Amino acid sequence: MKNILITGGAGFIGSNLTKKLVSLGYNIVILDCFLPQIHGENYHESYTYKQVKNIATIIKGSVLSKEDWIKATKGIDAIIHLAAETGTGQSMYNISQYCNSNIIGTSLMWDVIAQQENRTIKKVIIASSRAIYGEGKYHCKDHGTIYPDMRNDKDLSKGDYNVKCHLCNQNAKALATTEDSLIHAASVYGFTKAAQEELCMITGKSINIPVASLRYQNVYGPGQSLKNPYTGILSIFSNLIRNKQAINIFEDGMESRDFIYIDDVVNATTLALQNNKANFQSFNVGSGKRTTVLQVANSLMKALNIETEINITGQYRISDIRENFADLTKIESLLGFKPKVEFQKGITSFINWVKEQEIEEDNYEQSLLEMKNAGLFKDIKS
Repeated sequence: MKNILITGGAGFIGSNLTKKLVSLGYNIVILDCFLPQIHGENYHESYTYKQVKNIATIIKGSVLSKEDWIKATKGIDAIIHLAAETGTGQSMYNISQYCNSNIIGTSLMWDVIAQQENRTIKKVIIASSRAIYGEGKYHCKDHGTIYPDMRNDKDLSKGDYNVKCHLCNQNAKALATTEDSLIHAASVYGFTKAAQEELCMITGKSINIPVASLRYQNVYGPGQSLKNPYTGILSIFSNLIRNKQAINIFEDGMESRDFIYIDDVVNATTLALQNNKANFQSFNVGSGKRTTVLQVANSLMKALNIETEINITGQYRISDIRENFADLTKIESLLGFKPKVEFQKGITSFINWVKEQEIEEDNYEQSLLEMKNAGLFKDIKS
C-alpha cells in the first residue's frame, strides 16, 4: 500500500500523520473542508495547512459529497478517516450537524468503496474516540465491575460529582477501560463515533476490506487548533493564561482525562496501517494515565511562566464524564505500541510551540453561553 487518503488530513492529527507517512515513502492525498472554526477564515494561513501543502495532494471538499469521495479515492490503496465534527459539548445542541458529518459522511465513503468497479482500497482505519465508553469502567465494592450511567443533574447540582453505581448508588472507583467494555456514550458526539465505528466494521467485513478502529483519548501537542473553543482544554487554558485571564475550572477540578501526545498517536496509527494484526480490531490509543484538570492548569502556567487566577467554580456541563483512562494491554500485545512521551515533557513541547504562535482571541465564554442557552451548562445550587 503506497497511496493513502487521509480525510481531515490538514487538521491537527492529520497533518502530523501526513508528515510521518510521507517520510516513510507513502503518497498522501488529503480530503479536507477546512472548517473556519479550526483553521480560521483563511485556511491558507493556518499552521497545519502550511505543514502539508507541499508534501501532499490536497482536495478541498466535503465528506458529505459523494463526488468528492469519488475524486479523492481514485487510485487509493488505504483510507485513514479522521474527518469528523469533534467536541462533546457542542454536539449536544448541534445534533444533526454531528450526525450528518460523522455518520452520513462515513456511509458515503462506504458507498463509493462498495460501488468501485476496480476496487483498489485494501484497508480502512477509522478514528474513533474514548467518548464511546461514556463514563467507562468502574468498580463497586458490592457489585464488582460496573458500567455506570451518566451522572445525574440532581447530584451535580448539589456539588456531588462522584460516579455512582447504577445498582446501589454508592460511589464507585474508576478502572482502566478495556476495549471489551460496554459501549454507552454520554454525548451525541460519542454516539456518532460509536455508530461510525460499528458501520465501518460491519461494512468492511461484508465486502472483505479490513478495518482498524483507533479509540483516541485526549490528543494534544504542537499544531492543535488554538482557535477552536469547543475542544481541547490545553488550547483553551493556554489562551486564557496568555491573555492573563482567570481560568474557571468546572466541578472540583479533580475530573481527569487520559492525555496522549500527538507523536504517540501518529505512531499508533502508523502501526495500525502497516500491521495486519490490526485488521477488524479496535484499539485504545492513550497514555493509560489520569491527569486532573487542575494539574493541567498548573502545568501550563508553570510552562508559560505566567501566573493567573484559578477559580474552582463548581459549575458543570451535562454530558461531561468524570474520568476515563485507557487500558493499553491490547494495543501493546498485538501492535507493540507503547506511549513514549510523558505528560510533562509533552506539555513543554506544546508550550514551546504555543509561544511562537499569535495570541488568539478568547471565544471560550461564547461557547459556554451557547451551552447555557441550551440548558447544558449549570451552576450548583446554593
